Amino acid sequence: MSLMKKMVHEIRLTVEAAIPALILVFIGFTLAYQSYDIPSQSMQPTMEVGDRIVVSKFSYGYSRWTIPYGLGGVLPATEGRLFGRPPRRGDVVVFRHPFLDKDFIKRVIGLPGDEIALKDGRVSINGKELRRELVRTRSIMRYEKSGKVEFPVTVQEYDEFMPDGRAHRIYEFSDADVLDNFGPVIVSPNTFFVMGDHRDNSQDSRAEAGPGMVPMERLEGKAETVLFTFYRCRGKDQGHDCADGRWLKPFTRKAIAEAK
Repeated sequence: MSLMKKMVHEIRLTVEAAIPALILVFIGFTLAYQSYDIPSQSMQPTMEVGDRIVVSKFSYGYSRWTIPYGLGGVLPATEGRLFGRPPRRGDVVVFRHPFLDKDFIKRVIGLPGDEIALKDGRVSINGKELRRELVRTRSIMRYEKSGKVEFPVTVQEYDEFMPDGRAHRIYEFSDADVLDNFGPVIVSPNTFFVMGDHRDNSQDSRAEAGPGMVPMERLEGKAETVLFTFYRCRGKDQGHDCADGRWLKPFTRKAIAEAK
């Protein structure tokens, strides 16, 4: 066999071996898990720009929007989900924005039928204000939308407790920002009220330019953990705080004490 024929033979064997592997990877991304990059600061301190997160698609079942790379957008609109299960309050979800052709990530605050309101930055669900405990005041770097300009800002970091006792961290610039007073509104059937953990830096269900109440059909999956990160804090030497480690870190945790 000539050298050229040997090379062609080796290439053919390699391609034949690679095709099944690629098919399995595509099936895995379609049915089980997918990874996403965090593009903005709206989920700080839970996630930082550049974090690579893992999303489980089977957590809420399947719709056309669980097909990767936005390919579900070319399919006919459908209602319902295969093996559908609703998220819990406090889950971090990835969804296809109802008005923009891109993926968003936010935290579920309200379920269908819930009454949601904010007064002076404090969230109330069905008339009961969520418990919030101050963790610390810190100085962080804030980035403009272009990503090229940064400047220090002071935030309050809180533990916020959902009605079931699970807790998560949030940031507030103040309790008198644009979206710190809102509602009350009733969450529509088959939709969810979502918010960013960086409460004064998030276009979410409160915002006029936000996604509104997110339909169940548009949920792509549940964000489970940070797989790895490209985030690098550049403010430490200037007296600003750096983000805590986020390697394989869950996005909610059990409360230290029962929510009041």
